[in-house]
Amino acid sequence: MLSKCMRRFFAIRGVARDSGVRSNRQVISIRAVAGASSDHNPYPVDKDDPEDAASFFEMVELYYDKAAALLEPNLVKQMAGPLEDREKRVRGILRMIKPCNRVMAVTFPIRRDNGEFEMIEGWRAQHSDHKTPTKGGIRYAKDVCADEVKALASLMTYKCACVDVPFGGAKGGIKINPKLYSDFELEKITRRFTIELAKKGYLGPGIDVPAPDMGTGPREMSWIADTFQQTLGHYDMNAHACVTGKPISQGGIHGRISATGRGVYHGIEMFINSAHYMGIVGIPPGFGNKTFIIQGFGNVGMHTMRYLHRAGARCIGVLEWDGSIFNPKGINPRELEDWLIEHKTITGFPKAEAYKGPESSLMFENCDILVPAAIEKSITKENAKQIKAKIIAEAANGPTTLAADKVLREKNILVIPDLYVNAGGVTVSYFEWLKNLNHVSYGRLTFKYERDSNYHLLESVQKSLERMFGKAGGSIPITPSEAFEKRMGGASEKDIVHSGLAQTMEGSAKQIMLLAMQYNLGLDIRSAAYISSVSKIFNSYNEAGLTFT
Repeated sequence: MLSKCMRRFFAIRGVARDSGVRSNRQVISIRAVAGASSDHNPYPVDKDDPEDAASFFEMVELYYDKAAALLEPNLVKQMAGPLEDREKRVRGILRMIKPCNRVMAVTFPIRRDNGEFEMIEGWRAQHSDHKTPTKGGIRYAKDVCADEVKALASLMTYKCACVDVPFGGAKGGIKINPKLYSDFELEKITRRFTIELAKKGYLGPGIDVPAPDMGTGPREMSWIADTFQQTLGHYDMNAHACVTGKPISQGGIHGRISATGRGVYHGIEMFINSAHYMGIVGIPPGFGNKTFIIQGFGNVGMHTMRYLHRAGARCIGVLEWDGSIFNPKGINPRELEDWLIEHKTITGFPKAEAYKGPESSLMFENCDILVPAAIEKSITKENAKQIKAKIIAEAANGPTTLAADKVLREKNILVIPDLYVNAGGVTVSYFEWLKNLNHVSYGRLTFKYERDSNYHLLESVQKSLERMFGKAGGSIPITPSEAFEKRMGGASEKDIVHSGLAQTMEGSAKQIMLLAMQYNLGLDIRSAAYISSVSKIFNSYNEAGLTFT
């Protein structure tokens, strides 16, 4: 039987498909704004400012250039040999890291259910091979283009390095609106795209491992795994490791659906509990009495809202493509989720008011935390001036332009960057990939041993006390605490995944904070995160050596 979490997931997935709304990991997202694309962003940009008007890929490159310029002098100092040789090698490797290694474009026909033929366009970009396999999602969206997949692939490289996940970056997409296709048509498109990827060396457990993204989910990943295993991967015992984000029955892992949102929560937790950073932005540490606004009630936005709510923060607004709701007293995430499942929209939610004014203006309300969880470049130089939040956690990829980033820092707003804070998804995908290669679920080999060991521990304590104090009054009962009793049975796969994700986000945050202090970056956490990533990628290339150069 499906778990309660999975039943709710597929229920919301149905809402997104039935309501004609393109989904973020199969849940409704603001990305479905009519006409929204990488060239037609619904948020105003300053076309005369290259740092605001840059394309998504150019924007990622600008962030990289900034971090590389800060990092280069230190890299030169760390190298051995004559200064001129060191400078040439450092500059050469930094130039190697920046561009996208390769992009595959493919066009293929499908026959629709009505008998008509349609040509389908798709792309897959592999940004870096400093670690293999490369890793990145596949999205189904009408505005997918080569620039977008290149940008997301490069961001994936830096994201993996930032949280010490040993993958290179990749991304793929098919230019369709999935709500306009039947399930059978989507299956044909997915399986054909899988064959095209595999034939051209863009799919395999040790080559390139996709995952869910916008418009795709566990079902599509299951189709990809099955197609690969039945065709080019039929000799490979690890064939199911060619993709992550699969259903549990197909080798998936518990906790993957909520992973990105849970990672966003842990990322915010690390900074909001820092007295240093909260002192700079001017609010007390901790989640208590903090307010937040979610832009995009998709899979990531929904789970982020849920975990922040549990931590004691209060959601006062949710911004969606078809309407926004506002309640300064707080919005319960589970009640909103139930309303969405039943009514296929968040509008009309009885425990909040429809926001009065332009939808995007909700981002400008007073709050402590703003979570953009929708489209790229939603915070620009123009609207950044109106944001009143003290913390911005980039749950979406690339929501802030370089020009807007400067404005936010000048306003003493802490921006927790996308390459760190939304890395929960790829982190848990890494755990799933390892599970598939090991062919055993986490905890299976140790579950009973841990449970028995804990009971033996309690028994040993009891006997020690009885030897010391005697048993004149009878046996001395040893009662475990409530917290220990919950853990006595051993760690489940979900427990291990949640623990591993929390540890990953904590360790990465500490690295980023340390670099921010070393480079005297103040609130420029993004540059610190990029420096962390680029230095690791540089060391990988430098220590491995350069082939055929």
